[in-house]
Amino acid sequence: MRIVFMGSGKLACPALRTLLGRKADAVAAVVTQPDRPSGRRQHLAPCAVKAFAQDRGVPILTPENVSAADVEAKLKGFQPDLVVVADFGQFLKPNILALPPQGTINIHPSLLPKYRGAAPIQWAVANGEIETGVTVMYVTEKMDAGDVIVQEKVPIRDEDTAATLEPLLAEVGATLLVRALEMIDQGAVARRPQDDRQATFAPKLSKEDGRIDWPQSASVIRNRIRGFIPWPACFCEVPDGSGHFLKVLKARVEEKSGIPGTVLEWADAGPLVACGDDALRLLEVQPEGKKTMSGSAYVNGHKLRVGEMLG
Repeated sequence: MRIVFMGSGKLACPALRTLLGRKADAVAAVVTQPDRPSGRRQHLAPCAVKAFAQDRGVPILTPENVSAADVEAKLKGFQPDLVVVADFGQFLKPNILALPPQGTINIHPSLLPKYRGAAPIQWAVANGEIETGVTVMYVTEKMDAGDVIVQEKVPIRDEDTAATLEPLLAEVGATLLVRALEMIDQGAVARRPQDDRQATFAPKLSKEDGRIDWPQSASVIRNRIRGFIPWPACFCEVPDGSGHFLKVLKARVEEKSGIPGTVLEWADAGPLVACGDDALRLLEVQPEGKKTMSGSAYVNGHKLRVGEMLG
């Protein structure tokens, strides 16, 4: 089959690598996002897929709107049999979905219909799920609601974060893509409709999602810390009058109580902060404008008193 691949983030790179290595199919073009400002100096930089696809001899398109008429004409010129989407970040309108005779399929990192939306890995971890997975399904106009082709479960370990889980799911997605392509090529797809009644959603993250709400239980806050790495990362305000924020990157639940947000211990093991239920030992943090450090190093270099309140 002639395949047009649409993707942007790191999650999509293993799938593109797999497609480029297949002799049975040909990648006619790669469609990805335009270069965006990146880093402190905000220099334009390519997304992960464009950086991966460069120098591989494949035409690359970077439209702001993939469904625009001029882009549609270019895609039609590639004569795709199938479009494969992974971590792309744009909705496909009916004019694009109608182009490939074999349809458009998407690699989605959740066990659909659970966690439809932009941030399924992050919200699955943040909500304390013990398993997630990858689904390859047909794309329809309704977000992540198309018929399932193949699906595979993946456990979420207690020490996993969104950052550690993403590359694992990306590799699982690449493997499932091969299975889906073989089924499509053989005309052997057993399409399984999703049950919309079971659907849950994983909306796009905002910076405010990372703000720590100390009256929540320690276990809930810890899961959000795991889920929101590397972005937006969980943070709180330091009570030193500076208005500075402290990112909390790793924490441990301990059985101790107090008024939520109160510093219960300022010890070598790291600060211990009261939550709605139990308390959190801050094991790894990043003060505003500084490098990541252990909770112990933070205690040794900063002076907060027991009884002070984190914002």
